[in-house]
Amino acid sequence: MKIATWNVNSVKARITHLVDYLKTAAPDVLLLQEIKCVDKEFPHLEIEAAGYRAAVAGQKTYNGVSILAKQKIDVVVSRLPGDTADEQARYIEADVGTVRVASIYLPNGNPVDTPKYGYKLAWMERLHERVRALLKTELRVVLGGDYNVAPTDDDVYDPEGWKNDALCKPETRAAFRKTLYLGLTDAVHALHPEPHHYTYWDYMQNRWARDHGLRIDHLLLSPQAADRLTASGIDRGPRAKDKASDHTPVWCEIG
Repeated sequence: MKIATWNVNSVKARITHLVDYLKTAAPDVLLLQEIKCVDKEFPHLEIEAAGYRAAVAGQKTYNGVSILAKQKIDVVVSRLPGDTADEQARYIEADVGTVRVASIYLPNGNPVDTPKYGYKLAWMERLHERVRALLKTELRVVLGGDYNVAPTDDDVYDPEGWKNDALCKPETRAAFRKTLYLGLTDAVHALHPEPHHYTYWDYMQNRWARDHGLRIDHLLLSPQAADRLTASGIDRGPRAKDKASDHTPVWCEIG
């Protein structure tokens, strides 16, 4: 099974690129983030024409996550448990075949001297507890998405310049490691440990052309999924297209 994750930065603005990716890369499952639309505005017809079903947890203008799959999607939860007052659409979890998948759009957290950073860390703690519960099931679990976390300096083109950003602060990285150490495997890093593999390049300052990127999109696997990991990678092709998302797809294959 090939599972990919992609922050499309507006599914309606990127629908042509999305359909092209479904046809050329043909993932069995594609986890989308920042779809920026409510459920009824999601382009279901185009997705179905490409051979996929969709489960959507949408939000007007901001956020929004989705799971696309070639087979039936059984949604388990469409919000991250732990805070009933949190209405931001950042998490959807479902069973697809024999694999439990989740599409995650973790809060950015900037500026760090505002409540946004506290929300990010609190959200990461809730995710930690959800992962703990999922690992107890001993299912094959793949948690993919835009984590808005660059785990180490090797994942940043300019570590010094980014050290105080919410994506790179020590508290952010510690929270990420805390969840990873529950027993998850970073699918890309496990097979490609070399530094400077990026998944995101800002639109500003010609960063794509200069390869000034960050690795903030991840696929994290439970032990049962990691045991079957056969391949993983970052597909830079979609980022090179005209009017592209500022993120590019990350993928893994589980035998």
